[in-house]
Amino acid sequence: MEKTPKGTPVGVDDPYEFAERCDHLTGDGRCRYALSHAGDDPEFARARRADDYCCLAGEEDCEWRDCPQYRSTTDGRECVRCGLEEIRMAHQSSARPLLEEHHLSYHGGDADNGRDDAEPSHEITVSLCRWCHAKVHNSFARVDDDVNPDTEALATREQRRSDEQAEFGFRSASERFERSTDDRS
Repeated sequence: MEKTPKGTPVGVDDPYEFAERCDHLTGDGRCRYALSHAGDDPEFARARRADDYCCLAGEEDCEWRDCPQYRSTTDGRECVRCGLEEIRMAHQSSARPLLEEHHLSYHGGDADNGRDDAEPSHEITVSLCRWCHAKVHNSFARVDDDVNPDTEALATREQRRSDEQAEFGFRSASERFERSTDDRS
């Protein structure tokens, strides 16, 4: 199983099994990275420009892992392990999100030499709820385990739904300010 630079498991053997389409891929199959960030990797941009900016992975016999600029980050809507959906509480800035971004790819150029500061070669992330995230890093739990949400996770989500529903409820101004109609005389 893949590990972080600090040695904790990431929950997968091959991060590319969970890799989605590249974040740089446009709707018409072109590479947004080569179009927008040509100065960051001029050789890559030149090669894409020569091929009308077509995505490298779209070429015959190429995969996502073949592109040096590949990146697949999560949308953060649902835990890929247990299916818990995110409910954000906009009015509570101190409320911790239910879902967290989990990096699957941690090895880069110098990781094999034991250096902890090696940059990942590709950024591949998925969403995990806080409870699944802890289990993956603290044990041998896998991202592809078929599990149900933790009971504490369900309770937290339901409390957020209740809070959200309470916000939609109608209360008259007199109820909100604890005034009765008798006080107006």
